[in-house]
Amino acid sequence: MRPGVRSLFFVLSLGLATACQGNRDQLLADLQSPRPEIRAQAVQALAKQGNADDLVLFTRAAKDMASIVRGEAAEALGGSQDPRVVDLLGELLEDPDESVQGRAAMALSKIKNDKAKAYLTLQYSRRARNTRQIIVQALKSANVPGAMAEAVAAESKAIWDRNLTTLNEGSLPERVGAAEELGKSGRPEAVNRLLPLVRDSQVVLAAAAVRGLGDAGDRRAVSAIAPLLDESFPQLREASITALSKLQDTTAVARLQAVALEKSVVSSLAIDSLASMPRGPETDAALCTISLEGALAESLVAGRTMRSRGGCPLEPIAERLSRPASIDSGLQAVAGLGPAAQPMLSRVLPVLTSADASQRMLALEAVTAIGDPAAGPAVQKLYEQELKALEPLRQDWVPSPLPQVYAPGFDPSAPQDGKEPRNAKTAQLFDRVRSLNAQRARDAGQVQVQPRVPSELYDEVEPQRLEPLAAVLRALGAVKAPGALDVLKQHAGDPSLPLRSAALIGLARLGPEGVEAAKGGMFESERELQKALALALAEQGEAGQAALVSLLPQFSSEKAGAARCLEPLRRARVRLARLARGGARRRRGGGAGRPYSREAPGQGRGGHPHQGPGGSLQRGEAGAAAGPGGDRRLPGRRGGGTQPLP
Repeated sequence: MRPGVRSLFFVLSLGLATACQGNRDQLLADLQSPRPEIRAQAVQALAKQGNADDLVLFTRAAKDMASIVRGEAAEALGGSQDPRVVDLLGELLEDPDESVQGRAAMALSKIKNDKAKAYLTLQYSRRARNTRQIIVQALKSANVPGAMAEAVAAESKAIWDRNLTTLNEGSLPERVGAAEELGKSGRPEAVNRLLPLVRDSQVVLAAAAVRGLGDAGDRRAVSAIAPLLDESFPQLREASITALSKLQDTTAVARLQAVALEKSVVSSLAIDSLASMPRGPETDAALCTISLEGALAESLVAGRTMRSRGGCPLEPIAERLSRPASIDSGLQAVAGLGPAAQPMLSRVLPVLTSADASQRMLALEAVTAIGDPAAGPAVQKLYEQELKALEPLRQDWVPSPLPQVYAPGFDPSAPQDGKEPRNAKTAQLFDRVRSLNAQRARDAGQVQVQPRVPSELYDEVEPQRLEPLAAVLRALGAVKAPGALDVLKQHAGDPSLPLRSAALIGLARLGPEGVEAAKGGMFESERELQKALALALAEQGEAGQAALVSLLPQFSSEKAGAARCLEPLRRARVRLARLARGGARRRRGGGAGRPYSREAPGQGRGGHPHQGPGGSLQRGEAGAAAGPGGDRRLPGRRGGGTQPLP
């Protein structure tokens, strides 16, 4: 090389080294910047230089207060591939910030040793979903065969070991939780561990072991759980019934039947367990026996279960109905079986004239469940009898109607002249808000629910006294008695909530014409009435369900998510219509929501009506009707309060 060229090369090299040194000095200064983004950029730039002496700087940056700096430090430490930084990256894998956890996981994948893989596998069970996915990706990058399977297996083993240690060494509450978790693992070894605990002196631990055995799903535990039904501890018996329901072993049917017939606090659980058992001769025989000999509530549940299975033998029921001492048990069996016990109608109808009120109501419930029009005349006669008995009690003391607005000077919400101008402005503001909301609802085609105006200051007839007439009104609709439509329409406007509810439910059972007359009750202000009517409409098949769907656009949209549970009905109707036109197309549908209910507005002070804004019907009351369940009867309202004026 010529001397001139050599000198030029030396000068350029010296200048470049000086520039690089100056740039590095600037990066080192940026590490002390108060701004975290500048510190993060400095760490990133230093990592690109690949200087081994910068490892101590990255270690210090890994403990920075800012997560953005810690994330860059984790990436820089992984790029060094130095085995000494594995522990520090393991600490960053537990960082509170998920983005730092993910970058630390990917940094560990660059260090190809067993310790780094162990950190990734260990932390998989302790991290959230996003970090878990990154850990699996990091294991794959580290060429770990079956990365997902290995991570899940390691997590399962860690949970098992932790629960096993807790079961042996923990406090009582910890042992209870560990016993349940061991059962949920489903391992055969869990059954061997839990079986000795079902006889533990600590009842809560024994109950937890029983629940765990039920979750394990191993039928070997049935022989150990079934004798616990004879214990006197309700908690242990409840856990045993729940476990037997999950194990689905019919060898426990006899013991469950005995519990259901003892009329204790766990009898209803035993009924539910029997109803969930696989259908067989033993299960059906047990349910039929309970429908005859159990308490009323359990008998109705057992009978309704057997109603869907074809019914029970009618000879024992006929024998019970023929003896006055056992007629109640026969009636409750018929009420549960419903149409499946239709041949027993001729034996039930004479009981409608019984002098025993409770027996008469039980017979009426049986007639309602059967729903045979042949019972119409007998139900009409009972209606006239109940109406005549209530007529003296419901006479108005004051024949003239009550005023629906306050007289001047008596409205508590009206501003007083010359007093409290601030309150007057507040009342005026709320009036404007209410009027705007009402106008918005009218523009959207929605119906504003107006509270019913009270027709009496005080009703001395207790709701329980009205229940017999309410039951007759429901029966009129169920048996489709002649003239029932006019009678039920008359009672649909009754001021009494039990009678009004029963009349609307009876109308819903009268077919399309009755459904059309009853659906207006969905805009009542009483939430319990709305829910009971919605269930009754949904049980009437296509006509009732179509009525509910047609009402949805008129409901308030403030709880629109709850109406999605009726979306399957809407989609089904659309598909049927398209099939009728000759071409079915697929469409996407929405998900199911949760019903929502809210109490109706309260009363004014001193028993006077309180003027307030009208409520709006929540869509959840109609949406809850998508799946029938529970007792369809609407219980009478306690107390005799009045409703607010609109």
